Amino acid sequence: MLIIDVKDGENIDRALKRYKRKYRDTKIMQEIRKRREYKKPSVNRRNEILKAQYKNEKLRTFGN
Repeated sequence: MLIIDVKDGENIDRALKRYKRKYRDTKIMQEIRKRREYKKPSVNRRNEILKAQYKNEKLRTFGN
């Protein structure tokens, strides 16, 4: 659970903005999306390899 200390005289909008930033930085939503379905480790590894190949191809074509 996230706790935000509201300072004396602080605007509630400012405290809410700090809360949202802290929530975003904890990457809770990314973890929830990741856990929606189980992926086998071999599938994860294959996706990493494909992503690396794609990045290398992009770099090779546009990097020059």
